Amino acid sequence: MVKSTAVVVLFACSLSLLPASDPAVWPQFRGPNGSGVADTEKPPVEFGPEKNLKWKVPVPSGMSSPVIFGDKLYLTAFDGGKLLTIAYAIADGKELWRAESPAAKIEGYHKTEGSPASSSVATDGKVVISYFGSCGVFAHDTAGKPLWKYELPMAVTAADFGTGVSPVLVDGLVVLQRDDLKDPKIIAIDAATGSRVWEKKRQSPQSYGTPAVWDTAGGKQVVTPGYGRMVAYDLKTGDEKWSVAGMPSAACTTPVVGDGILLFAGWSPGDSEDKEFKFPTYDELLKQGDADKDGAISKEESENTFLKGFFDNNDTNKDGKLTRDEWDAQIKFMSAAKNGAFAVKAGGTGDVTKTHVLWRKTKGLPYVPSAVLYKGQYFMVKDGGLVTAYDPKTGKEIFVQERVAAAGRYYASPVAANGHIYTVTLDNGTFTVFKAGEEVPDPVAKNPPLGERVAATPAIAANTLYVRSANHLWAFAEK
Repeated sequence: MVKSTAVVVLFACSLSLLPASDPAVWPQFRGPNGSGVADTEKPPVEFGPEKNLKWKVPVPSGMSSPVIFGDKLYLTAFDGGKLLTIAYAIADGKELWRAESPAAKIEGYHKTEGSPASSSVATDGKVVISYFGSCGVFAHDTAGKPLWKYELPMAVTAADFGTGVSPVLVDGLVVLQRDDLKDPKIIAIDAATGSRVWEKKRQSPQSYGTPAVWDTAGGKQVVTPGYGRMVAYDLKTGDEKWSVAGMPSAACTTPVVGDGILLFAGWSPGDSEDKEFKFPTYDELLKQGDADKDGAISKEESENTFLKGFFDNNDTNKDGKLTRDEWDAQIKFMSAAKNGAFAVKAGGTGDVTKTHVLWRKTKGLPYVPSAVLYKGQYFMVKDGGLVTAYDPKTGKEIFVQERVAAAGRYYASPVAANGHIYTVTLDNGTFTVFKAGEEVPDPVAKNPPLGERVAATPAIAANTLYVRSANHLWAFAEK
């Protein structure tokens, strides 16, 4: 008896000396440094409402993406007029705490395609950083205790589409790119104290893509998409290091870094060289919808035109009529777009458009979902279920606009793990899973729809795929 007890004690002691397993980590929008990749994780390939479902819980409205550190998952939400940061247990989806970020007024946002809780949190496992365009930046500890707040005036976004960018937490700094019509800027805040470290004015009145951090030989840089230009700032000082001209007029996507280069792919309406999409002229709108022949488009009339569902965003003076001057001004603003996918090599200063851009392509470009760099390919998905992959170093076309993903619109960015790439449709949450690195796109699983909109990018941690849909939070793992 004594001997067996000693063996048990010895075994227990030996277990205590083993190194603790690494915590589950998907610490910001799109995971580690916004890459969308968790290569060592093994989420299921086949899953759905009836298969490999670990748990499913209801969640309030919002479009922020799940962020994970350790045993907790974080979301932002908009519920009952309140802006919230909410923590859940990754083991069973139990809500652990919620904290309100008070706002005097909620920012303008598109009621079906946006949310005042669109920005994902960032965390290092000690502090949880939330940003709301309505009121500013907020810090909590992992138990939900408020630490500090950095108040900002309500963001005024182009056409009242709302905020989309997420904060980045790196080397003790919270970096926030805040492009709006009144005061576009990028700021760095001390994550421990909430005090401003630096702030730089920007020339970009509109963008929605989250910055990427690039660790170069000359130091870490924060690379930000924007209207007209992509700009890199020194992480420590905020000084502008380099820029690339020619960007979508409404840059929604996030750059990625890898193999010593930085890549970006994005599209928005308005590029004059875009052969696939052209804005209608005002006269064409009148032909479509001006039923009373008064030379203007009312909200009711707009439902029969190209503008269906987007009248309020284009009625800039809010008088209930869309005039020729309003429409032409919108077209002029958007016509600054230059859509493309491109790669930038490190080491440049100033305008490096002609010196450090390795290649540029214009086919297969995504609007909202950011591309993912994985298994030697720069992979992207766009509306219609079209997938495209380029060689990241040369720009060689591997496959272009192959219609093999589920049909529909796409907002969520592709994510990757264990040799697979996951894509999901917006309107009904249909996942297609691809084998990565193939010369032709290889869908290894076409999963049943979740039956709800999925605008948020999934997270991968603890061998589990976490999905936020319109009304639920789902966890899928092999059983």
